[in-house]
Amino acid sequence: MSLVKVNELLQHATEHHYGVAAMNTINYETIKCAIAAAENEHVPIIIQFYPGFDRYIPLNFISYMAKDLARKASVPVAVHLDHSASYEIAMSGIRDGFPSVMVDGSALPFEENVALTAQVVRAAAVFDVDVEAELGHVGVGMNLEDISNSDLFTNVDQAVEFVERTGCGSLAIAVGNAHGDYVREPNLDFDRIRELRRAVSVPLVLHGCSGIPDEQMQEAVNLGMSKFNIATEYFAAAYGAYDNVIQATGHNRNGVAMYLGAQKEMVEFVTSKIRLLNPNKFTL
Repeated sequence: MSLVKVNELLQHATEHHYGVAAMNTINYETIKCAIAAAENEHVPIIIQFYPGFDRYIPLNFISYMAKDLARKASVPVAVHLDHSASYEIAMSGIRDGFPSVMVDGSALPFEENVALTAQVVRAAAVFDVDVEAELGHVGVGMNLEDISNSDLFTNVDQAVEFVERTGCGSLAIAVGNAHGDYVREPNLDFDRIRELRRAVSVPLVLHGCSGIPDEQMQEAVNLGMSKFNIATEYFAAAYGAYDNVIQATGHNRNGVAMYLGAQKEMVEFVTSKIRLLNPNKFTL
């Protein structure tokens, strides 16, 4: 088991009708707790990192740490670099040891997105690195238009052409989802998800899963989506866990006790998401 390829993991999830929790992390605790939850549930997990957080920890540090913990895990764990907005960022992730990278050219015109993604796919193939791409506008949840204007969503015909021309291993789609907190409850476009799943040959990815109602998340799994990115809620859960320990210990300034005491609550949060994304009760 241990460290596995993202594409292999997502293909397995697609075939066995479960969703993989892709947990955004930032340090040792967030990685360790996510893997512990997956081990408890006997299912795979993806550990990922947003490259903009390199101001907190260098990419090579986090990739080494995540891969080392993955190799020691009792369940399959994949490691992925999230949202590389340029060729240079994606290449820096490959240089720093990430076995999988996302290149996000979704803000570009279609042809430019195709060209950028294909360029990253060709370079990544040299190093046997998987590539996730994005088509459609997965915007910001606090912007109502980003989650309600269907003109911004992923076009099915374009998605077919995009995958064929770029060779990407998985595709992030826009179907009423967005990043961060939502200005109102999102309503995923299930008809579009169904059409995309029928038309596109690669696993589908849902970004912006923090705040999407549970029943919608499970319906997306049942319609064949495979990777579910969770960041905002996980970081909020970690913050809440630290705060709960501080309150419970009466602000005794014991930082070690805070880090250790928060882990149980963080594991429980990830466990809840894993169970949510596994409505058909798949286990290894």
